[in-house]
This record gives sequence, structure tokens and C-alpha cells, in this order.
Amino acid sequence: MSETLLAVDLGLRTGLCLFGQDGRLVWYRSRNFGTRARLKKAVVSVLNEAGSPSVIVIEGGGDLAPPWITEARRRNMKVHQLSAEVWRRKMLLPREQQTGIDAKRHADRLARKIIVWSEAKRPTSLRHDAAEAVCIGLWGVLKEGWLRSSPVPVFQDSSSQSGK
Repeated sequence: MSETLLAVDLGLRTGLCLFGQDGRLVWYRSRNFGTRARLKKAVVSVLNEAGSPSVIVIEGGGDLAPPWITEARRRNMKVHQLSAEVWRRKMLLPREQQTGIDAKRHADRLARKIIVWSEAKRPTSLRHDAAEAVCIGLWGVLKEGWLRSSPVPVFQDSSSQSGK
């Protein structure tokens, strides 16, 4: 059975994406849960839809994180929880993250490159939460060592960054 990694940009509107063990993006999407109660109930079905990944990377915390972490641990999934600053330091240049607006714009650009590199379906529109989930997912793939280095087409203008 091949390993997969689910990346979650946590919020009531949640960005989700799945990466395969080859380090490539399989799918990405945004889900609006609307309320904490609906998000909590949906975690099991989201993990089932993702095929019970072996690794989950969650950006964010607060009271929205525990349902994800609890269910992931129940399934013996490896869990990485981080803040946006952690993955942004590795995936974006300092000048690209001077403000939150800058970081989101550059995450969108980076996510589109990852989508193209992965040969995933190109978006007609890409919400910022889904774009950030894609970036978080690639951070996780690099952290897990599923890719030896950052894919060149993704980091063509930031080749000095190792992603690890």
C-alpha cells in the first residue's frame, strides 16, 4: 500500500489536498464547513475520502485542530501541526511574506506551479485556503523525505531554498 499525505489549511473554510508518495499532488479542494460542529463531524468522512492517509499536516490550531489530531492518531497517522510561518519560511522568499496579503498571493503562485509540476487538474479558480494547503502539502512531502529536493519548476526563482 502506498503512502499518502493529507494537508489541511485549517479553518471553517478549509483547504485540503492529497499528495502521493511520489511527492506529486493528487487532488486539492476547499470545503466550507460553516460551523465548528459540522467541521468536527466531517473529519472522519474527509479522512475516509482521502483514503486514510499515512501522514497529515495541519496548519493552524485552536479549537478546530483537536478533531483532526484525535482522529488521525486513532488511525495511527503521523501528525505534523504547524503555523503558517513555519512552512512559509521554507517555501517562500522573505520578500514574499512581508505581509499576510503578500504571502497569500505568493502561495497562490507557488501552488499553481506545484499543480502544473504534478500534472494535476488545473484550477478554473483557486481559493487561497486550497492554494495554501497545496504549499503546506509540499512542505510535508519534503519533511517526510518523499522528494530529495524541491522540484525545480516550483522553486525556479528561489532555488537556494532547500525546503527542509
